[in-house]
Amino acid sequence: MQQKTLFITPPFTQLNTPYPATAYLKGFLNTLGRESYQADLGIDVILELFSSKGLRTLFAQLDDSDIELSENSFRIYSLKDDYISTIDPVIRFLKNLNPTLAHSICDRSYLPEASRFQQLEDMDWAFGTMGIHDKARHFATLYLEDLGDLIQEAVDPHFGFSRYAERLGRSATSFDEMEAALEAPDTLLSKTLTDVLEQKIEKYQPDIVCISVPFPGNLYGGFKCGQYLKKHYPNIKIVMGGGFPNTELRTLKEPRVFNYIDFICLDDGEAPLLSLLKYLDGEREITQLKRVYCRVNDEVIYHNGAKEKDVPQRDTGTPDYSDLPLHDYLSVIEIVNPMHRLWSDGRWNKLTLAHGCYWGKCSFCDISLDYIRRYEPMTAALLCDRIEEIIAQTQQNGFHFVDEAAPPALLRDLALEIIRRKLTVVWWTNIRFEKNFTHDLCLLLKASGCIAISGGLEVASDRLLERMKKGVTVAQVARVADAFTQAGIMVHAYLMYGFPTQTAQETIDSLEMVRQLFQAGIVQSGFWHRFAMTAHSPVGLHPEEFDVMRIGPHMGDFANNDLEHQDPTGANHDLFAEGLRKSLFNYMHGVCLDFPHSRWFDFKVPPTSIPPNYIEKSISELPDLANRQNAIVTWLGSLPEMSVFEEKKGKKVYEIAELVFYNKKKEWAVETEVAVGEWLVEVMPKLLSSNAEAYPLEKLRNDFEAAGLGSFETFMTSMTWTQLRTGGMLVL
Repeated sequence: MQQKTLFITPPFTQLNTPYPATAYLKGFLNTLGRESYQADLGIDVILELFSSKGLRTLFAQLDDSDIELSENSFRIYSLKDDYISTIDPVIRFLKNLNPTLAHSICDRSYLPEASRFQQLEDMDWAFGTMGIHDKARHFATLYLEDLGDLIQEAVDPHFGFSRYAERLGRSATSFDEMEAALEAPDTLLSKTLTDVLEQKIEKYQPDIVCISVPFPGNLYGGFKCGQYLKKHYPNIKIVMGGGFPNTELRTLKEPRVFNYIDFICLDDGEAPLLSLLKYLDGEREITQLKRVYCRVNDEVIYHNGAKEKDVPQRDTGTPDYSDLPLHDYLSVIEIVNPMHRLWSDGRWNKLTLAHGCYWGKCSFCDISLDYIRRYEPMTAALLCDRIEEIIAQTQQNGFHFVDEAAPPALLRDLALEIIRRKLTVVWWTNIRFEKNFTHDLCLLLKASGCIAISGGLEVASDRLLERMKKGVTVAQVARVADAFTQAGIMVHAYLMYGFPTQTAQETIDSLEMVRQLFQAGIVQSGFWHRFAMTAHSPVGLHPEEFDVMRIGPHMGDFANNDLEHQDPTGANHDLFAEGLRKSLFNYMHGVCLDFPHSRWFDFKVPPTSIPPNYIEKSISELPDLANRQNAIVTWLGSLPEMSVFEEKKGKKVYEIAELVFYNKKKEWAVETEVAVGEWLVEVMPKLLSSNAEAYPLEKLRNDFEAAGLGSFETFMTSMTWTQLRTGGMLVL
């Protein structure tokens, strides 16, 4: 008899949407006919805690406690009746079930306020562009964060809305601190977690519980679940997998880990899980598992004797979001960064277009690991099949394509397929700023529902971009960002400082590049990340090639990934963090773009060496890619109505063809020669983006010249062609 599997995501990832790993694996088990269920304990625990019942329990615990509260926490405690009476309506509002509450929230008389609201004085600029519901959601988010501050101070120091005990999991080469936390008395939060887990066990009666741990902040919660199951349900087998084990636990030797779980799977979970299920069904030996750790005679053993390869993307099945409370997630607005808001506001179905990264060369990235190294794209047709299935299942049209870098050719095919099927999809993804993202491709992506992209500008220095093998230049990033912006797609830039050998001059020059990008209006959102050296990246594997020295931590028996290093020839990168953050905050909102860079730092910095018009000049140098080989032509608009009228010039009378087009906003016309007009009326139905077959540019050229209309190259310089290109004729 096959065993039942329960997939769980421990606290906490996101409040607004489920993390997709469990849905992916449940979808895979569906293809095998295996019974499985899933639960997002993060949202379940939040909803238990942030309720009138949960807050009564919280404040009652504080009533009985002799803990000395800070002034801010005492203010919240003193207003406990106000918090208890408002919490349920606020949660319903954040679930989009109680929209009229926005008016009361916005008048600043309904919600109790503590220290999080003090930042509002600096945010008047934001509320000029935010509607009343957005403003209310931001206030409601601050209200929750105030309560979160109280919980962190007085109840559980590990609490965080999108992370839980993150510090315990980050670069923890020793298991000692994690074990001490797990064996400590339960807090209100950990007790709530195990109560919710108990409800799931009673409901689903699983034989196997699989715990997905994507981030360091999920690790403590994952082990806490395992600890509870070991104590109360010793017959249930406990499996751990996900992003954290895949990167941090590849050298695991610590047997104490298996006091809390039974198995750890690495990399893509489908094949390891299938081998494990067959082992637990009694159909194979333990030595025939695939990428699985377990404890044998108090020793950690890595089993990888299975002969099966990984499951191809086409055979993994459609992600299945059933069992998850999709209408209970909270749309919060934590900060008014446009791209970060997409992460926390609204329900996004997560879907992967291609396994791995088609570039796979960046020296700061974990390119030695399977999740990056093995590139395997899916077909546009199969992706659209899955999109349609997920929309039918979730009733949600929003998609976040979670690729490392979405391939432009696949995005083109996917966009055409979405348009052909007349699907309503709103989507965003991560890209490389590469030249194949032309102006026309960006217009096509917009037409298919793309609203935003994020991409790595990283250090914004050509020398360092080459050194990190990014495969782009700053000028190229500017041109691609301009193409997306002109298409009406928001652009978010991932920015990096502190890359090995980066000098103070290069840091300031990078800041100037970023300033010019915002000044030109071609990047709307950004975030500075400090370079981190990881064990599986080229920099971590070969630090000497990048002129840095690894200085720690020592190789431990537990987690190993983040590495400490010295950068003897680079700047003191710590000094720049606050100035870079502050300047970007202002640039994003169109202010202080004329400030000298020295204003952002409390120490002397060199003047920039970048010409003030560098980005503007780069944008103007648009490459002509229209005639490249294998280009296709597609028409996004409607078919024209043609009429012929006469026009007199001197004594001669000419016949002119007028082609009238209608789009969603207006009608517009193209005047041309009658013969050209007749040819266009005949050929344009073949170019429609809704057609099943793409139309090659070369065939269009041959059709034009076969009709005796002259040189197609000459036609492509005409006003008629220019107007058609403006109206929706794309060369891709």
